[in-house]
Amino acid sequence: MEDLLSLLPALIRGGLGNLAAYLAAHVLLCLLPAFCIAGAMAALIPKETITRFLGRQTPKAVSYPAAAAAGSVLAVCSCTIVPLFAGIYRKGAGLGPATTFLFFAPAANILALVYTGGIIGVDLAVARLLLSLTFAIGIGLIMALLFRADDSARDRATDALFSAQAAAGLSRGALAFLLVWIGLLLAGTLKVGLLTGSLWQFDLAWAGSADWQALLDRLVPYDASRGEEGVSLQGVLLIGLLGGIGLSARLGLENIEAGANGWTRLCLALVALTLLVAALSVQAVPGGLRLGLGGKFLGVALALAVLAWLGSRHLTAEDRRAWLWESWRFVKQIFPLLVIGVFVVGMIRVVLRPEWIEMVAGSNTLLGNLAGVGFGVFMYFPTLVEVPIAKIFLDLGMHRGPLLAYLMSDPELSLQSILIITAIIGRTKTWTYVGLVALFSAAAGLTYGAWVDGAPPLLLVLGIGGAMAGLGLLLAAANRFSAKGV
Repeated sequence: MEDLLSLLPALIRGGLGNLAAYLAAHVLLCLLPAFCIAGAMAALIPKETITRFLGRQTPKAVSYPAAAAAGSVLAVCSCTIVPLFAGIYRKGAGLGPATTFLFFAPAANILALVYTGGIIGVDLAVARLLLSLTFAIGIGLIMALLFRADDSARDRATDALFSAQAAAGLSRGALAFLLVWIGLLLAGTLKVGLLTGSLWQFDLAWAGSADWQALLDRLVPYDASRGEEGVSLQGVLLIGLLGGIGLSARLGLENIEAGANGWTRLCLALVALTLLVAALSVQAVPGGLRLGLGGKFLGVALALAVLAWLGSRHLTAEDRRAWLWESWRFVKQIFPLLVIGVFVVGMIRVVLRPEWIEMVAGSNTLLGNLAGVGFGVFMYFPTLVEVPIAKIFLDLGMHRGPLLAYLMSDPELSLQSILIITAIIGRTKTWTYVGLVALFSAAAGLTYGAWVDGAPPLLLVLGIGGAMAGLGLLLAAANRFSAKGV
C-alpha cells in the first residue's frame, strides 16, 4: 500500500502530462473537424444516401469494399475515426460496413501504409494492407451476423427518425459543406511536403520564451522511445483556446434549437482561430519564436473561408442549427470519455516499459502476438507516431510478426477508443468487436511472422483463404438458418 501511495504522484503527473500532450498535438486539426463532419453527416445527409452504399440491405460486394475505400483516404487515428463512425452509424449504415470502416481506416489508410513502408519495410506495409483489408471485412461480416436482429431494429428506428430529411433530399450546398470539412481534415493531417513546409517565416521577439519552454519540458517531458511528445508554448495556447471553445459551446450550443446567440458566434470564431493557430509552424529560436506559414495554414484558412460562405449562403438556418446541435451532441458523448481514456493511458505508461515487450515478443508465438496486441491497448500512440515507435521495438528485438499485430491493434484498441465505442454501440457489441480485433490482429501477426520465418507463401495464402472461405460458409449457413427469425 505504501508503495502505491508513493507512486501515486508520478501516476497523476503521467496522466496529466499525457492528456496535455494529446490535447495540444492531436485534438485540434483531427478531432475538431471530425466532430463537425460527423455532425454534418447526421444533420444534412439523408439516410438513403448512406444506406445506398453502406446499408445493411446493400449487397455485401458493394458495402464492405465501399467502407474500406472510404477509410483508406483518411489519415486519422482511432480517436478521430470514432466520431465519423458514430456519424455514419447513427445515420443508418449497417453495423457490418460501419465496423469495417472503423477498423480499416486507422489500421491501413494510405498514409500509414506509405509511412510503414518507408520506415520499416515494404513487405510489412503490404502485409498490413492485405491482412487489414481481409480481416476488416471478416470482422464486419461477423458483427453483422451476430447482431443482425438489433441492427434490423435500429434500421427501422432511423427510418422514423430521419424520414422528413429523406423527403427533402441532399442539397448541393450540404454536400459541398461536408466535402470542404473533409478537405480541411486532410489539409490539417496529411504529412506531405506541400503542407508541412513553410512558405513564409518571421520571428516574434520574446525574451522569456526559452525559460517558459524549459519549464514545460520539465513538467511534461519529451521521450520519443515512449511516445511522449511533450508540450510546446503553442500547445499551451491551443489548450487554452480549447477550453474557451468548451465554455462557449456549453452556453451557445446546448439550446441551439431555439436559435443562435452571442456565445454561439464566439464558439465558431474560437474554432476557426484555434484551427488557424494549430496550422501554424512554431519553432523556438534564441530570443523568441519563429512562426511559419505554409501549405497547411493556407489550406485550413481557405477551407474555413469557403465553409463560412457555404454556411451563410447555401445552408438554411434550420440546417445550420441541426449541424451545430449534432456536432455538439457528439462532443458531449465522446470527448469526456476520450479525456478519461487518455489520462488513464498516461498513468499506465508510468509503470510499463518497452523492454517488457522484447521479453515476450521476441519470437513469433501466440503469446508474443497477444503481447503485441496488449501493448497496443495500453501504450496507445497517435497515427504515424506508432510507426517510429514500432521501429524502436524492432530494434529492441521484437519479432516482425508481433510487430504487425501491434501495428494492427494499436490504432484500433486504445483504451479511450474502447470507452467511446461502448457509448455508441453498447458494451456487448464493443467487447465483441474488441475480442475479434485482438483475435484477428494476433492471427495476422502469426501469419506474417510465419512467412518471415520461412513458411511457404502459397501455404499461408491457402490457409488464410481456407479460413475466410470457411467463415463465409458459416455466415451463409447461419443467415439461411436464421432468415425466418430476422
